[in-house]
Amino acid sequence: MEERGKAPVFNIMLAAMFMAVGLVLPFLFGQIQQIGNKLLPMHIPVLLCGLICGWKYGLIVGFTLPLLRGMLFGMPVFFPTGLAMAFELATYGAVIGLLYSHSRWQSVAAVYRSMVPAMLAGRGVWGAAQLLLLGINGKGFTWQMFMAGAFLNAVPGIILQLILIPAVMAALNRAGLVRFVRKTASPQNAED
Repeated sequence: MEERGKAPVFNIMLAAMFMAVGLVLPFLFGQIQQIGNKLLPMHIPVLLCGLICGWKYGLIVGFTLPLLRGMLFGMPVFFPTGLAMAFELATYGAVIGLLYSHSRWQSVAAVYRSMVPAMLAGRGVWGAAQLLLLGINGKGFTWQMFMAGAFLNAVPGIILQLILIPAVMAALNRAGLVRFVRKTASPQNAED
């Protein structure tokens, strides 16, 4: 019974850590003038949170992070960028966590099988949110704007995520930390 009580607290602590990393990481990436914002620094902790803590925590951290960062630091601007990013990152965290938790083996291949659909779903949700939000604002959102924002301008960030996230997960698996987190999670959370 005591173990079950520790699981939500442990996951909340990890989620708070990922939130903190997501708040600070854009400052570090911003130092790279040419491609700093194209490296998508807030996406990395959200994807890791979904993988490690599960889809519920990934969804919450993903939705909250851009809104909180916008309130604290003014970037991203709340409307429409921050709001669209909130839905995008929430989708990343939820989809990657859900797919990874249902993988038969927790391996690098499973990370890729979870990450690629999450990235595509998140970009689709971002495009739908931008279309809706810019439509409310009386501005248009074209197919070219979607392709540029979701894929072309994001290529450095996509490459970074495809290299970094599996490498981090492999290192955590080798160290036994992911198994430790999953073991401390309650059976209900492990299945979700």
